[in-house]
Amino acid sequence: MTSLIKAEATTIIKADRLGRRQTSAVRREKLLDEFEHSGLSGAQFAKLTGVRYSTFAGWAQRRRKQRDASRKPTVKADPVRWLEAQLEPKGLRASGAGLVLALPGGARAEMTQAGQAGLIVALLRALEQAAPC
Repeated sequence: MTSLIKAEATTIIKADRLGRRQTSAVRREKLLDEFEHSGLSGAQFAKLTGVRYSTFAGWAQRRRKQRDASRKPTVKADPVRWLEAQLEPKGLRASGAGLVLALPGGARAEMTQAGQAGLIVALLRALEQAAPC
């Protein structure tokens, strides 16, 4: 830590018209590296180095996000899948089913009560995992 403070005393720091100090990317990375090894809280470290805490927290958050993104394998989103549902007019079917689900392999599921919707969803998910199309 002492090397960081001594280095700041001899470095000229640029500021814009509003008084905001400019920090180079190299210096920012060095500060973040030193913070990770310091054992201090973000607020303590920011105060010690003379950086506003909100600015320092933003730097640290961007670094964490970049590291997390580089560690996680990119996974493509599932393509949109549509399910066609045809409602039959009342009285056309003798069973009086509210919803008939006909699958490509010839399987059929009939739903007569709203409470059965969860079972239909579970069935479709189980079929999808067992034999993906």
